[in-house]
Amino acid sequence: MPGHVKAGGSKEADPDPAEFLWISDEMKREDGLKPYDAKKSVWVPDGEGGYDEAMIDTVDGDKVTCKVGWEPKTFKSAQCMQVNPPKMEKFDDVSNMTYLNEASVLWNLKARYVAKLIYTYSGLFCVVINPYKRYPIYTNRVVNIYIGKRRNEVPPHLFAISDGAYQQMMANSKDQSMLITGESGAGKTENTKKVITYLAMVATGAGKKVEKKVSLEDQIVATNPILESYGNAKTARNDNSSRFGKFIRIHFTQSGKLAGCDIVSYLLEKSRITEQQSVERSYHIFYQLLQPYGDGICPEGLRAKCFVSNDIYDYIYVSQGKTSVASIDDNEELEYTEDAFGVIGFEDWEKFDCYVLTAGVMTCGGVQYIQKGRDDQAELPDISIETFAGKAAAAFGVDAAAMVKAFCKPRIKVGTEWVTKGQTVEQATGATGGIARAIFDRVFKWLIEKCNDTLIDASLKKANFCAVLDIAGFEIFEYNGFEQISINFVNEKLQQFFNHHMFVVEQEEYVKEGIDWVMVDFGMDLAAAIIMFEKPMGIWAILEEESLFPKATDKSFEEKLKASLGKLPVFLKPASKTDKNAHFGVSHYAGVVNYNVTSWLEKNKDPVNETVVELFKSTSKCQLLVHLWREHPGQPTTAPKDDGKKKKKGGGGKTVSSVYLVSLAELMTTLYSCEPHFVRCLVPNNHKKPGDVEPPLIMHQLTCNGVLEGIRICMRGFPNRMPYADFKMRYACLGQAEIASSSDNKTAVYALMDKIAFDRERYRLGHTLVFFRAGALAGLEEGRDELVIKWVRFIQGEVFKRVRSRVYEKKRDQRELIKVAQRNFRKFLSMRDWGWFVIIQKTRPMIGQPNPEEELRLLEEQANNVWGKYDEQIQTKAKLLEDNVTIGDEKKALLTQLESEQGNLSVYHDKQAKAASGIVDLEGQLSVAQETLVQREQSRQDATGEKKLLEQEVVSVKKDIDDVDVSIQKIEQEKTNKDHTIRSLNDEIANQDEVINKLNKEKKHVSENAAKSMEDLQVAEDKVNHLNQIKNKLESTLDELEGSYEKEKRSKANIEKERRKVEGDLKVMQETVADLERTKKELEGSIQRKEKDSSGLFGKLDDEQSLVAKVQKTIKEIQSRVEEMEEELEAERQGRAKAERQRSDLSREMENLNERLSEASGATSAQIELNKKREAEVTKIRRDLEETQIQQESTIVGLKKKQQDANAEMQEQIEQLNKIKAKIEKDKTVIMHEIADARAATDEVARSKASSEKSLRNLQTTLNELGKKIEEANLTLGDIESGKRKLAAENADLLRQLQELENSANMLAKLKLSLADQLGEARAVADNEAKERQSLLGKFRNAEHDVAGMKDHFDEEVSSKENIGRQLSKAVCEADLMRERYEKEGVAKAEELEMGKLKMQARLSEAESTADQLQAKLAQVEKAKSKLSSELESMAGQLDQAQILNSSMEKKAKQFDRIVGEWKGKVDSIGMDLDNAQKETRNASSELFRVKSAYDEAVMQLDEVRRENKTLSTEIKDIMDQISEGGRSIHDIDKICKRLEAEKMELEAALSEAEGALEQEENKVLRAQLELTQLKQEIDRRMAEKDEEFAATKKNMTKAIESMQSAVETESKGKAEALRMKKKLESDVLDLDCNLEHANAANAETQRTIKNYQLSLREAQSKLEEQQRAKEIAHDELINAERKSNSNQNALEESRTLLEQADRSRRMVEQELADTNETLSEQTCTNQAIQGSKQKLESEMSTMEADCDEMASEAALSEEKAQRAMIDAARLADELRGEQDLAQCLERERKLLEAQVKDMQARVDEAQTNALKGGKKAMTRMDTRIRELESEMDAENRRNADSQKNLRKSERKIKELAYQQDEDRKNHERMQALIDQLQGKVKSYKKQIEEAEEIAALNLAKYRKVAGALGDAEAAADATEQAAAMRKARARSASLV
Repeated sequence: MPGHVKAGGSKEADPDPAEFLWISDEMKREDGLKPYDAKKSVWVPDGEGGYDEAMIDTVDGDKVTCKVGWEPKTFKSAQCMQVNPPKMEKFDDVSNMTYLNEASVLWNLKARYVAKLIYTYSGLFCVVINPYKRYPIYTNRVVNIYIGKRRNEVPPHLFAISDGAYQQMMANSKDQSMLITGESGAGKTENTKKVITYLAMVATGAGKKVEKKVSLEDQIVATNPILESYGNAKTARNDNSSRFGKFIRIHFTQSGKLAGCDIVSYLLEKSRITEQQSVERSYHIFYQLLQPYGDGICPEGLRAKCFVSNDIYDYIYVSQGKTSVASIDDNEELEYTEDAFGVIGFEDWEKFDCYVLTAGVMTCGGVQYIQKGRDDQAELPDISIETFAGKAAAAFGVDAAAMVKAFCKPRIKVGTEWVTKGQTVEQATGATGGIARAIFDRVFKWLIEKCNDTLIDASLKKANFCAVLDIAGFEIFEYNGFEQISINFVNEKLQQFFNHHMFVVEQEEYVKEGIDWVMVDFGMDLAAAIIMFEKPMGIWAILEEESLFPKATDKSFEEKLKASLGKLPVFLKPASKTDKNAHFGVSHYAGVVNYNVTSWLEKNKDPVNETVVELFKSTSKCQLLVHLWREHPGQPTTAPKDDGKKKKKGGGGKTVSSVYLVSLAELMTTLYSCEPHFVRCLVPNNHKKPGDVEPPLIMHQLTCNGVLEGIRICMRGFPNRMPYADFKMRYACLGQAEIASSSDNKTAVYALMDKIAFDRERYRLGHTLVFFRAGALAGLEEGRDELVIKWVRFIQGEVFKRVRSRVYEKKRDQRELIKVAQRNFRKFLSMRDWGWFVIIQKTRPMIGQPNPEEELRLLEEQANNVWGKYDEQIQTKAKLLEDNVTIGDEKKALLTQLESEQGNLSVYHDKQAKAASGIVDLEGQLSVAQETLVQREQSRQDATGEKKLLEQEVVSVKKDIDDVDVSIQKIEQEKTNKDHTIRSLNDEIANQDEVINKLNKEKKHVSENAAKSMEDLQVAEDKVNHLNQIKNKLESTLDELEGSYEKEKRSKANIEKERRKVEGDLKVMQETVADLERTKKELEGSIQRKEKDSSGLFGKLDDEQSLVAKVQKTIKEIQSRVEEMEEELEAERQGRAKAERQRSDLSREMENLNERLSEASGATSAQIELNKKREAEVTKIRRDLEETQIQQESTIVGLKKKQQDANAEMQEQIEQLNKIKAKIEKDKTVIMHEIADARAATDEVARSKASSEKSLRNLQTTLNELGKKIEEANLTLGDIESGKRKLAAENADLLRQLQELENSANMLAKLKLSLADQLGEARAVADNEAKERQSLLGKFRNAEHDVAGMKDHFDEEVSSKENIGRQLSKAVCEADLMRERYEKEGVAKAEELEMGKLKMQARLSEAESTADQLQAKLAQVEKAKSKLSSELESMAGQLDQAQILNSSMEKKAKQFDRIVGEWKGKVDSIGMDLDNAQKETRNASSELFRVKSAYDEAVMQLDEVRRENKTLSTEIKDIMDQISEGGRSIHDIDKICKRLEAEKMELEAALSEAEGALEQEENKVLRAQLELTQLKQEIDRRMAEKDEEFAATKKNMTKAIESMQSAVETESKGKAEALRMKKKLESDVLDLDCNLEHANAANAETQRTIKNYQLSLREAQSKLEEQQRAKEIAHDELINAERKSNSNQNALEESRTLLEQADRSRRMVEQELADTNETLSEQTCTNQAIQGSKQKLESEMSTMEADCDEMASEAALSEEKAQRAMIDAARLADELRGEQDLAQCLERERKLLEAQVKDMQARVDEAQTNALKGGKKAMTRMDTRIRELESEMDAENRRNADSQKNLRKSERKIKELAYQQDEDRKNHERMQALIDQLQGKVKSYKKQIEEAEEIAALNLAKYRKVAGALGDAEAAADATEQAAAMRKARARSASLV
């Protein structure tokens, strides 16, 4: 974490840290002035995750109205949280605040962070927020502040926590631990370093050996580069994130001195070795190995030694994300890592083996296996040293072929034999990655062991330790996997540990103070989640079990988790918005986290190829690799012999989770044995900006870090407490008498609380402390504040009184003194002419003056005294000179004596030197022996440590030496620069005369160049005039643009008026949209029902398949029965054969008997009878045998027949089932095809939408890029112009310097003339002049050098300007290409419009042909009408009916003609619109061409201006060259330069104006393009509308034709029916005539009865007519609804069927009028038809649902089509609802009609009898009534049709108005955007002008300042020269004297 500022050296004092630790008085005053009301100030949510402070306005039940600023807002009462009083602003400890709500905690942290106070206490927590900036709060000065102080004596700081831990360790002799957690980038590692540094300084600061502090700190600093290289990587939030946790224990002796340090690591992220996300990077060491610094580490270079290239993208494992980090220099980091290896004391072979193994891990990613032929076997044919496999094998020190074989064909043990197993490509690749991860993990652990060996001092006895735990905090990411659940479980355990410890400490204090409290174990709050993880069938146990199960998969693991833990309340279903594939969720203390179990088993097992491990152990040449795998069992190369003993099964390593749980258990055991301290690190924002806070991010971290959990626990008890002394001091003002009433603290406090009515439930009194509930202190503070305010006001009044009284006294004294002054002045005026007063005034100054004679006498005495002393000194000087002479003589004598005795003295010197050398040798031997004797005991322990310490000191000394060398080099360089300037000045003085001569010679050349420049100036003036003309043109175009802008404003006002009109219609449309959404939901419900039906069908299909399986099973059973019957048949056959054998035996016996009979012929008759009986028995047996054979054969035949019948039935059933199955499969395929087509259509629509949006975005991005390029070009031009101005100013400075040099040269010449007159000093003067000339020459050469440098800089600026010009030309070319493309597309669109016009004309011709056909059919109808009229002349009634029908047909024909005329008019209007659109496109294209020509002209003008600038730059170059060469008059050159600069400024102004005009023209081009695209869209829209209207008219025409055909058919049928009725009536008349004679007698009686019946019949007929009329209206509405639905569905066949049904229903109604019996049957038919139509409507609804889906997909393509479709769908839904209601009403009316028909049946029977009697008159009246009813029905149909047409027109008008409103709104938005853009550009131009003016003013001020300083310097130089001349003259005069 940034925040460390190193202390200065011994000469530099540490900066003052006060503003970063304490709250200043100014802050306290500002916080105190904040508006606050204890009852109204609340925190309310701001909608973005933070909170705003508001004041409560009104409270209405559950709702609270607050004023946030001046804006009233309404919130729920639960959302409002109270605000702490201002005195608690920026409070040190959050837990001591009055109101402990989330908003107050967040505000306190934010306020302190903004005030640069990054540390805050929260109970036992120390919360630190990353400042992203270095603060001086970690210096030695700060350490001295915190050493030995208690926590409440100093402000919050990490050092306070560290010192408290150290002091507790020393006082209690108990181990201490500091838990530092937080997100990545929060500063955990930096805080860990600061803790270690502080502890080292504290532990060694009091002792004698200060080196011990440096030793430990330097050792840890040396370990950091190694651990960061191998354990740190770039993540999405942090460039140098530690991807492992570490537990650092700092050991101390009993006396508190350092005894060493060790490190334990946790949870290294191994998956990062082989995989990274796109924004992340792998571990730093992989990228350091490829840096060039490694070439100097070893002779052949590190890359060659590690077998790696210099391209990181050759290695797949480490190049999947970022490969470089801007904030990290990998080359420099490699240098630090190399130095750290040397400082810690690694051997060379250890260091290089570590490098080589790391490179081998990286190289494994390039090993790519291939498949061997058709087998799944992986192989690697090429394994040379140039391949990745060869390089990896060389890095591991093994044979490449053996390693590849081990990966592709590893050995496994089957029984007692070792066999090889083939691996697929995926398996071999996975095994390679597993080996790479395992090697890196073991290398990292080995490095930590080596560092621990260095950091531990074995010679010192360790008593206690202070440990620091640096581990990642709770993580909730978009994707949470195995790593996240491991880290979150650690934090769950740590939070449980914190909860337990925190409230144990809290409750212990309650018990110690003796207050009423029931002990609560808050550590059990998190027990549910932890038990779920740790129980026997918990998450870890199931993961371990599944990892050991060979065939387990992620799916089986997930199912087992859900089966075992699904009913637990903390095991939740996944509900992640970011990871839709999450498998389960866990309710942690910080929130619900959804986990994805993908690859958990693989990560947990992390298997390694044991064959490869055995290869490493047995054949590797790398010592470190063999050492790393020493504990792995591997595989023996030869099978060991079985000695008869039972051997243990050789297994691989443990799983990751088991090792992790063991280390976690050890960590928790260590923590529970320690005294913990908690530090929580927070990330304030995601963009690393100092002082910026993102409230949602802070709240998320406070939740995950457990800070809010700690506050929640604190709120359960008494968070605020105060000693009795403080309580009395602060709150005694509330009741002084009560406090003083008793010496017992509890009694006094109870008395005070009871007086102010403070509830005892809100506080508790302990032995030494007063405890308060959360928020209780606010009441006491309010009462105290009221009294304090009252007293403060009283004190203020008293102070004001005293201040003003002093002022009053001062004014009073002044008044009295004025009176005294006035009195004295009056006295002076009265006495100024008085003589004595004048004398007194004159003599007063002379009083007390000294006597001059006395003063002269005193001076003479002093001079005599001084001369006497001087005379004495002269005499002593003479004596001393004489003594010196005598001493010199004695010295010479002694020297001669010494020289004579020198030889003897040298011998003594030699002896003395030998003796001294012997003594030194002996003393050295003695000291060496003593040192060896003392140090051999410590050499084993201290040698390596001392060596490393010395090396570290050497490194630090080297760095200091390097810094000193750098400073020395800088000083030497400055010295050389000063020497160079001195030499150059000397040379300048020497060569100044030559320069003056050259300038005189070049004066003529300058005059010639001046003439040339005058000519060039004339050319430039011509160009300026030309540019002025261009400027005038551009101003005219600007005026035109302003006029167009005014027009647009007026059109905008008109649009606003129209918009207000259309808003009402828009509301109606919105309601229809809401109805459509309701219908959409209903349709979705029906779709779901259909899906359920389809699922039911699939279920039926499954049932049928199960039936088929059952039938097949029965077939098999029958076949088994048949086999049994065949076996029985075989048994019968065997029995038959046996019977045959018996029969043959019997026949043989019979033959024997016959032979015996023949032989015994003399037997008796008895024997003969016996023989007969036997023969009878034999014949009987034969008959029985034959019968049994016949029966068996018949049974066999029957069984065969049954079997055949059963088989036939089974075959038939199978065939039927197969047919059913095929039918179902066919239906299924049809449904699936329909679903696939619908999905394909939706996908196609989505793709087309995406492609169109993508193309639109691409065009917009290209347009924006072009605009940005042009703006950048303009900015660069402006920069170039400012650079030119700077160059001009510098040139003027150079010219002024030349003038100064010339002036100095003139001064030197004058000095030379004056010195030439002085003869005695000629040589010295010459020398001085030579020196001055050399110095001036050096200055001149420096000036020339500066001029050359400026010239080069100017050339570079010119080249950069040319590059910018090329870029601008390129941008112009791109704009031309875009313009050409738009022109092509515009032309193509115009051609498409022409084609559309041709299509419309073709459609019009088709419409005319259809009109002709209709006219022909109308003629046929008229012929039929005439024929009917000729046939029905005899029947008046029928003639009337025909006439009515004829008139109705004529009206229909006229109406059709009118419709045709309307459509012709519409077609003409379409043509006119098309012509207008073409005119608009032509106007737009002409405007585009005009703008293009103006743009080209502006570009040409810009090129001309650039060429002129180039010529001017060349001229300036020539002038500068001429200045450098010399030979000109300085004054003429100055005039020319000023004139050229003025011209240059004018040209630059013209150029800027031209560029502004160019930008205006480009804006015109853009606007023209926008208008062209709008016109194209408008034309396309209108064409689409006309196409739709034409299609609708065509459909209506076809429907009208069909209706006319149906009308003709009904007329013909009516004619036939009339003829039938005529014949029937004639027969009835004959009958009546014959019966008339018989009825004359009873005529009178029957007449009366007839009249009665006629009256009743009329009433019945009137009722029947009303019912028929209502029924016909319902039928007509039904037919219209069917026509509308058919027109929307474009289904012509269904509409015909519906029309036929309508005709049938109409005929049935007519037949009902003729015959009531037939009407009854027809009524039932119509009811059935209505039911059928209802079913058809339902089927049509299903099709409409599909159409609605298509309409929904089309809505994404165009907003306009979607609106029309929504309106139509809403109207259809309303009509459908109306039709359903009508259908229900019709059903009810049908039932009523059936009842009425039954009644009418009887009446009609009576009427028929009466009619038979009444005669022909009744029939004619009936016919006339029927005709009238039919005419009324036709009139009703016409009115209904007219109303439908009007409805369609109104709907069409509403659509057009809505679309026009949308277009107006879009145009208004475009114009507003253009206006905003122009205003922004105007503002930017104004801002640039103001900046330029400010820069010019600054430059002018600088110039004036420099000119004044130069004048002062010149005056000073003249004065010094004059002073020097005077001194020289004095010196010469002194020398002459």
